[in-house]
Amino acid sequence: MKIKELMSIIDNHVPLKTAESWDNIGLLIGSNESEINGILTTLDCTDAIVNQAIDNDYNTIIAHHPLIFKGVKSIIDDGYGQLIQKIIRHDINLIALHTNLDNHVNGVNQMLANKLKLNNIQFLTQENETYFKVQTYIPKEDIETFKNSLDLVGLAKEGNYEYCFYESEGRGQFKPVGEAKPYLGQINNIEYVNEVKIEFMIKDSQYELAEKAIISNHPYETPVYDFIKMTKTANYGLGKIGNMEEAMPLAEFVKFVKRQLGIPSVRYTGDSDKLIRNVAIIGGSGIGFESLAFNKGADIFITGDVKHHDALDAQTNGITILDINHYSEYVMREGLKDLLKHWLNTENVNFPIEASNINTDPFNYS
Repeated sequence: MKIKELMSIIDNHVPLKTAESWDNIGLLIGSNESEINGILTTLDCTDAIVNQAIDNDYNTIIAHHPLIFKGVKSIIDDGYGQLIQKIIRHDINLIALHTNLDNHVNGVNQMLANKLKLNNIQFLTQENETYFKVQTYIPKEDIETFKNSLDLVGLAKEGNYEYCFYESEGRGQFKPVGEAKPYLGQINNIEYVNEVKIEFMIKDSQYELAEKAIISNHPYETPVYDFIKMTKTANYGLGKIGNMEEAMPLAEFVKFVKRQLGIPSVRYTGDSDKLIRNVAIIGGSGIGFESLAFNKGADIFITGDVKHHDALDAQTNGITILDINHYSEYVMREGLKDLLKHWLNTENVNFPIEASNINTDPFNYS
């Protein structure tokens, strides 16, 4: 399997467009034509991670945090430049799946929620997704050829289903005039045709592809077609909210979280005796969504990278926050490995997919 084939599968399951606008994701280093001989999943791409990939002869690293993020102005023998050179020198492909993996229905926040054994898990924030219903009219005798042409370019697909068309028969009419070169009928004569209206759905990203396919493959000189813009609740969003099987005091809940996530240190605000049952989570750095979480009934908001003044504001407003630090997202190493194996289970995959066991937390704890 080539990198471009892997990226197509990834984009189908965890679309790159669902990442935040400020993010930097996808293939950051490497070649779309590179044949994959092994995949290593990791939270961060560090020198130790690259060495692990080299030692295991894996030429593809998929990291959660983008190595190239803030803007690289030079690649020299120092710091990140040295690391990038090493990746290139050993022909390693580096892929980043960041906020698109955060926002995925089974992504990082779901992985954290599963670790905490939450029930009735839902998105904390959910997006709307734009799509189009397309309809056009085809002479009955040309219907199958036309549908096949759309199917060949990847249109009319819904999830795990292909060739998703709806047909309804009717009678069309038109009169060619002037310099028209009609597929059917004569100049200045009204022509009646047994036609079939075809309807199918497309993603918003397929608009140009669908229009081009209709014009190129429609038998009429001037085809009639409509793109009807629609929205639906998307199956992705930021954060998760769920509930514990039984409520427990905050101090006890904090110990439970440390134990479940295997992290050495946490910080929290609020009364240690407060009962915790409804839990909202945004892994990484989610400050700014704590009020939304509590408006949705959360007893506690779990995230990382909480600053002093954010914690003080939360305490003043009676909002309980648990800071599990940014490295808690390490759960994605095993989680992404499992997702990749599931996404690739119908493909001819002859390479290993493994999760790195290297701790990339830059902090020491005492």
